[in-house]
Amino acid sequence: METILLFAPLVGSLICGFGHKFIGEKAALTVSTGMLFLSAILSWVIFVSFNGDTEVITLFRWVESGTLSSDWAIRLDRLTAVMLVVINTVSAVVHLYSWGYMDKDPQWKEGESYKPRFFAFLSFFTFAMLMLVTSDNLLQMFFGWEGVGVASYLLIGFYYRKPSAGAAAMKAFIVNRVGDFGFALGIFGLFYLTDSINFSEVLDPQNAESLSQQTFRFLSWDMNALEVITMLLFIGAMGKSAQLFLHTWLPDAMEGPTPVSALIHAATMVTAGVFMVCRLSPLLEYAEFTPNFIVFIGATTAFFAATIGLVQNDIKRVIAYSTCSQLGYMFVAAGVGAYGVAMFHLFTHAFFKALLFLGSGSVITAMHHEQDMRNYGNLRKKIPYTFAAMMIGTLAITGVGIPATIFALGDTPIGFAGFLSKDAIIESAFAGGEGVARYAFWMLVIAAAMTSFYSWRLIFMTFYGKARGDKHTHEHAHESPLTMLIPLGILAVGAVFAGMVWHGDFFGHNYQEWFGASIYENPETNEVIHKAHAVAEWVKNAPFVAMVLGFALAWIMYIWKPEAPAALAKQQRGLYLFLLNKWYFDELYDVIFVRPMKALGTFLWKQGDGKVIDGTINGIAMGVIPWITRLAGRAQSGYVYHYAFAIFIGLVAIITWMTIGGSAH
Repeated sequence: METILLFAPLVGSLICGFGHKFIGEKAALTVSTGMLFLSAILSWVIFVSFNGDTEVITLFRWVESGTLSSDWAIRLDRLTAVMLVVINTVSAVVHLYSWGYMDKDPQWKEGESYKPRFFAFLSFFTFAMLMLVTSDNLLQMFFGWEGVGVASYLLIGFYYRKPSAGAAAMKAFIVNRVGDFGFALGIFGLFYLTDSINFSEVLDPQNAESLSQQTFRFLSWDMNALEVITMLLFIGAMGKSAQLFLHTWLPDAMEGPTPVSALIHAATMVTAGVFMVCRLSPLLEYAEFTPNFIVFIGATTAFFAATIGLVQNDIKRVIAYSTCSQLGYMFVAAGVGAYGVAMFHLFTHAFFKALLFLGSGSVITAMHHEQDMRNYGNLRKKIPYTFAAMMIGTLAITGVGIPATIFALGDTPIGFAGFLSKDAIIESAFAGGEGVARYAFWMLVIAAAMTSFYSWRLIFMTFYGKARGDKHTHEHAHESPLTMLIPLGILAVGAVFAGMVWHGDFFGHNYQEWFGASIYENPETNEVIHKAHAVAEWVKNAPFVAMVLGFALAWIMYIWKPEAPAALAKQQRGLYLFLLNKWYFDELYDVIFVRPMKALGTFLWKQGDGKVIDGTINGIAMGVIPWITRLAGRAQSGYVYHYAFAIFIGLVAIITWMTIGGSAH
């Protein structure tokens, strides 16, 4: 079952990409989509029936070099089971959704066969992601890690005729290379110190404790081996999961088709970093600085991305910055040691964020590919099913529910998926103690208020108020086809019920038994989740209050006083431009990195290549070579006796050299 689940997307990708000319385009798309639904069904079977014991299924020997030995194997545990459900469920519905969304795509000319290529890329991405989460060693994980990087490059730049799409694909690829370099160095360091990259050995708590007591000297500093390795590995996670400083690629990646945004940048690839950190929990449990750094980066990213989401006007970019912010929440949970809670939010986030992305795609389709929310308004009656789906997604991400301090069903609070998982993270951050964990708590509460504001701002600007923009576009707005609405319905079910159904497993008192050996928590130092259940009532109610305040402010500014946003933006012009331009990170990086690299490249091209290399070659060609050729030309007299004399002189020289050389020996 596991092997079929794993390789079905690859088979679908190959058939769709190379076989569509033989079996027909429609048949190829059907095979690709069917393979993903097969994988999704098998994933749910494994998830529901999994007993918690780690199982390693070796497929074949892979790399043997000296002491390096790694198999290609499937590591099946609770972490893997959760990721299989997330990846294959979202990928399956995205495949189905793409049937409607990519039909008669205006980016392509009539008769162009672009759909098989798109579906093949989607399936290949899914296969690479499955390789990543089922890996039993760091080399196999790195293979999947780079595989999803290649697939994301292909999908982000799918509209290759658009210069902005090509630039976005390059940007994503290059920024991720920075993180991947750190990830690779971390793998090298682990192998150097432990002589292994297999999880059965690397993730042994005794091995982690031993690494925490080792140091090595770099230049003039003595460094703790475990801190350096975990930091390098986390840098890889920062790049893939778009955390602060390596986040700049994520918003630009919206240049790809909307199904790509839902698959890659909401539910799967960007969560790879969170999964990797949770997988490496034994290493983090014995590190001190790196977990605090993870908490700080995660909390700051959650706040930073939420501030930018407040003023974005492109509907997809609002959701993109929301993704960046929510990933920060997950890293905070992992950093304080609540790995199960991080996976809980990863799990619920997949449903409601994919729902929001696909819902935005339905809006974009209805508005003839207009993405600026300032040209929307009053669409709820035109596209009622899309409106309902977007409302459910918004209720989930903003954390709408009944606080457990008021009412709960036993140990389970009542609310949408994001309400339960986000509150669990905020409570865990408070339970993490003073210092950076307390900083994270307040950043996450503030980010929750801003999340509520920009999410309801999106709803009010899109579905309420007066119709804005092109009148003809509004009049002809229409609901999406069933192939797009059915995926919205499937994801809406998860956005409503996923939190309540699995709250006890991810965050309840039996979470350790449920996760089994897939997550390690040091029993001597890690009591975060136990303490999270006992935090004060005001801590538990803080996210709810933040959500209500954000909703109220959005209602005032976009329903009651719709002229207020423009007036505020004019009054606070500097702050508005600062947020609208994304804290000027792109401009800053352009000054620090891009321009100097361009200047260096131009210098090496003009001076190094042009003047030094080409100048030397051309100088020789124009100076020395003609002199030699003139001498050689004079020797070509055309008389046979001249040539015979030259041959005779040559033979004399050779015989003389051989005679002198022989006598010397």
